[in-house]
Amino acid sequence: MTLRQIQELYRQKKSSPSEVAEGLLARIGQWEPKVHAFSWFDPESVREQVKLLEKGGPAADRPLWGIPVLIKDNICVQGVPTTCASKILAGFRPPYDATVVERLKQAGAVLLGMANMDEFAFGSSCEHSCYGPTRNPWDLARVPGGSSGGSAAAVAAGMAPAALGSDTGGSIRQPASFCGVVGLKPTYGRISRYGLIAFASSLDQIGPITRTVEDAALLAQVMAGRDPRDSTSADVAVPDYAGALRQTAQGLRIGLPKEYMGEGVEPLVRKAVEESLALFKRLGATVKEVSLPHTEYAVPTYYIVATAEASSNLARFDGVRFGHRADGKTLLEMYTRSREEGFGPEAKRRITLGTFVLSSGYYDAYYNRALKVRTLIRRDFERAFEQVDLLVTPTAPTPPFKLGEKMEDPLTMYLSDILTISVNLAGVPALSMPCGFTESGLPFGMQLIAKPFGEETLFRAGGAYERETEWHKREPKL
Repeated sequence: MTLRQIQELYRQKKSSPSEVAEGLLARIGQWEPKVHAFSWFDPESVREQVKLLEKGGPAADRPLWGIPVLIKDNICVQGVPTTCASKILAGFRPPYDATVVERLKQAGAVLLGMANMDEFAFGSSCEHSCYGPTRNPWDLARVPGGSSGGSAAAVAAGMAPAALGSDTGGSIRQPASFCGVVGLKPTYGRISRYGLIAFASSLDQIGPITRTVEDAALLAQVMAGRDPRDSTSADVAVPDYAGALRQTAQGLRIGLPKEYMGEGVEPLVRKAVEESLALFKRLGATVKEVSLPHTEYAVPTYYIVATAEASSNLARFDGVRFGHRADGKTLLEMYTRSREEGFGPEAKRRITLGTFVLSSGYYDAYYNRALKVRTLIRRDFERAFEQVDLLVTPTAPTPPFKLGEKMEDPLTMYLSDILTISVNLAGVPALSMPCGFTESGLPFGMQLIAKPFGEETLFRAGGAYERETEWHKREPKL
C-alpha cells in the first residue's frame, strides 16, 4: 500500500499501526530470505515503537504517524547498528540520530530497520556489501541497482512502504529505476546531511524511495528545510509539495537533452521516454531538444571528485575510535591491518584512486582540472534552464543487469551511472519514476530534472504523469 492509503485506513479507523506493522513483519519474514534487503532488522524494536505511538494517538503535527520507514545503513540511528555495509564499522552504534531520522520520528514514523547497500555507497549494484548482495524482487538473478539497492528492493517487494536512500552519483535514482519505484535526489542543501556517513561531501544527498510520487513528496516535506548543524544546508523556504502535486502539466516547458538519448541507451528505454514525452505534450506541455555539451566528461570528472573526497572522508576509519580494530606491534601496523581487513575491494579501489589524484604532483592535473570541468557541467544546466522548466531523460541506459555481470569490469559498472552523475555534479534535483517494462517484466525508469530548489516542478510533472499511467501500480511476484 502507499503511504496515503495507509493514512486513509488510519483516518477511517479500519486499521492501526500495530496491524500494519504485523502485516509488514509477516511479509518481511516471507520475502527477506530471498531478496536480502535488510542489513539489520529487529521485530521487537518495531513493536515497541508502535506501542508507544498508539498510546499517544495521532496528531495534526505528526503527518507520518504510524508510517513504517526503512533507513539506509549509512544514515545514523541512535543505538542501532549503522555500518555502511562495511566490516570496518562492525559493531558501531551511533550515539545520536541523523537530522532526517529526528524529523521522521517527530512526524510519528516507525523505523523499520536498516537497508543493505554497497559498502560506503561505493557501487551501482548492491553487490559490494559485507552482508552479501541484495537481489531484485522482479528477478532474483538480477541486481536491484546501487548503492541504495536494499531500500529500493524493500519498497518494490512490499517489505517497506517507504525508505530513505542517499544519492552521490545516482544511488537513489538508479535503484528506483531498476526496481520500478520512485526515487528523489533533492537539490544539494535542501535536506540536511547531518548524520549521513560521508562518501563525497560535495555530492551526497539524502532522499526518499517510495511507491508513488505523492509519497515521495510527503516524505520530502517532512525532511526538507534548514538545519544549523549542517553548514551546507540551505536557508531556503520549503514550498507546499502536496499543492504542486495537484497542478497539471499544462504550460510546462520540457527539454530533452540530446546527449542523453544516444549510443548506449537501449532502444526499448529510449522508446519509452519518447512515448512519455508524447504524453506530456497531450497534457499541454511543450517539448524541445536542448544540449548539455559537457555530458561526455561527467563520468571521469565524477570519479576524480568523488574518490578524492572519499579518500579524505574515509581516513577517519583507522581502527582507533570505533569499528573494526586489528592487532599490530606498532601503531602503523595496527592502522594498516585494520584498514586492510575492514575495507572491501571496491572501497580500497576508490580510496587508492582518490589518494592518487590528491597527491603532490597530480592535484592540478586531475583534481583541480576536474573541479573546473564540474563548473562547465553546472553551467550547461543553467543555460538549459533559461529555455525550459524541466529536463526529461532515461534514468539508466538499460533495465537491471544480472548479478555478477559487471563485477569483473569496474569501468563498465561505473558507466551504468552515466545518466545520473551530472545531476550531482551540478547540485540540481532529480526524480526517477517508472515508465516501462521489458517483455520479460523488468522495470526501467524516466528521470525528471529541475533547476536548483525546483522540487515543486518535479512533483508537479511527476504527479501529472502518474495520474495518466499505471506503471507504478505493478508489483513483482516471487
